[in-house]
Amino acid sequence: MKKFIFFILLVASMLVAEELKIKADYFEADQKKGVSLFKGGVHIQKGYDEINASKVTIFTDKEHNPLKFIAEGDVSFKIEDERRKHYIGRAQKVIYNPKKKEYRFYSDVYLHQVGDTKEIQGDEVVFDATNGKAHAKGIQNNPVIMIFDIKEEKKKK
Repeated sequence: MKKFIFFILLVASMLVAEELKIKADYFEADQKKGVSLFKGGVHIQKGYDEINASKVTIFTDKEHNPLKFIAEGDVSFKIEDERRKHYIGRAQKVIYNPKKKEYRFYSDVYLHQVGDTKEIQGDEVVFDATNGKAHAKGIQNNPVIMIFDIKEEKKKK
């Protein structure tokens, strides 16, 4: 019963203007440590934003406010930044800092801006959802790949 109450408090504390919904096959919480663990087909949704993963760990402060989300195992995601631009992608691991609105994607990362041809592929990508800025790193023999359209003006003859 304590775990259920903690989970309800956790979810309620995370509600700003939108409902946070978490579905998983397994849930475990340690209120003293401020750690909640979700395993098996984890699906998190808040507004447009969505994360799917095998495992998600949520770290909270003493007031049960979320400090960090760690999603692991074939993570797929949809994100809306503060400019209302939409992004989709995948990675093996995602760390989200809700206070900074910063996502860190690791291992086999693919990030695509919906409605545009902008794509980033790399081993580590950091995305700031407040301004839509990203930076990326490749590994050893695998460089970062950036794809985008360059619109050229056609001159009249």
